[in-house]
Amino acid sequence: MSKPTVAILGASRNRAKFGNKSVRAHARQGYDVFPINPYATEIEGLRAYPNLASVPVSPLDRISVYLPPDVVLTMLPEIQACHAREVWLNPGSDSPAVVARAEELGLELIRACSIVDVGVSPATL
Repeated sequence: MSKPTVAILGASRNRAKFGNKSVRAHARQGYDVFPINPYATEIEGLRAYPNLASVPVSPLDRISVYLPPDVVLTMLPEIQACHAREVWLNPGSDSPAVVARAEELGLELIRACSIVDVGVSPATL
């Protein structure tokens, strides 16, 4: 049985940021994690990818988003193209415009903390 896959949009090298905590939480829970950050080559010992299109797995089980809504809005077509089974908009990543556009594209969003969903408290990371 293969491991579940997740791309973390907004993955960060800064361990205090939720984009980094999500990388660690998902990895800790057995996910194959693909950090997405156009300015990093490695995050938490994992190869980082500049964009979703460069991730070598398709479809992904999950995309977890840690970006501001204005950036998310521009990335929705790229997110749609991945055909991920789940798209998580973590607190601070959504807006009415993001949700409306995602619905137009046929994306079903989960608007909640993906770190908590995998059974980890962000405060412990």
